[in-house]
Amino acid sequence: MTPEPAVPRPAATVLLLRDTPGERPLQVFLQRRVAGMAFAGGMTVFPGGGVDQADVPDPELWAGPLPEWWGERFAAEPVAAGRLVHAAVRETFEECGVLLAARSDGTTPDPMVLAEARADLVARRRTLPQVLVESGLVLRADLLDAWSRWITPEESPRRYDTAFFVAAVPHGQEADAHTTEAVEAAWWYPAEALDRWRAGEMELMAPTFRTLQEIAEFPDTASVMAAAAARTVRPVIPKVKREGDEVVVVLPGDEGFEVAAGHLRPGDLR
Repeated sequence: MTPEPAVPRPAATVLLLRDTPGERPLQVFLQRRVAGMAFAGGMTVFPGGGVDQADVPDPELWAGPLPEWWGERFAAEPVAAGRLVHAAVRETFEECGVLLAARSDGTTPDPMVLAEARADLVARRRTLPQVLVESGLVLRADLLDAWSRWITPEESPRRYDTAFFVAAVPHGQEADAHTTEAVEAAWWYPAEALDRWRAGEMELMAPTFRTLQEIAEFPDTASVMAAAAARTVRPVIPKVKREGDEVVVVLPGDEGFEVAAGHLRPGDLR
């Protein structure tokens, strides 16, 4: 008897973007997850993770588009969409130290204060709302926009319904690799990351691969953010297939979707 597919857990991931000097300055922050992790171990991903019980928006600690707006953007219920935004901000702070929040005058606390708050958040000594209140901050939902929503294929024992956000790294903040969930983290030009995958030097899940292909079409952060504002987001369950020397992400309705694979591994689809 075929077991019932696992119910996807809501999750959020953030494409942190920045520009560097050059003709095509766009870079995106990527982390290589610890190999022994239960889900996507060894894969290179954008920062993010599952929505937890504490991811409940507080209207007093919120600036920018409301959960109702996010619900329309992600084709989700407003309450669920608000929790996705909250999880996106929390996970980004926990995993790479970038806090998408600010005081009313746009400033953020001293980096040492933020480092202490991050450590407490990771250790579950404080929640994100407590950090915001104690530092006089509000969550800046206006720094994010929706990019896509991907659901893990049914054959996976662990499944996630993941909202993909885009955000520029706020001025004065730096993303880092100080997390126990990744063995390395760095800024990448999207095309460079795809080349590393083609060379068998990087593992990517289908949503990450497709997303890197998409943003590689844009020269800089501003153009990605403008494209995000114009996108219509609907949930999709991806697969991948080989077409000659190319790997193609296929979606329901595409030719070959029924026989395509659920994951990308270096070498097996090249």
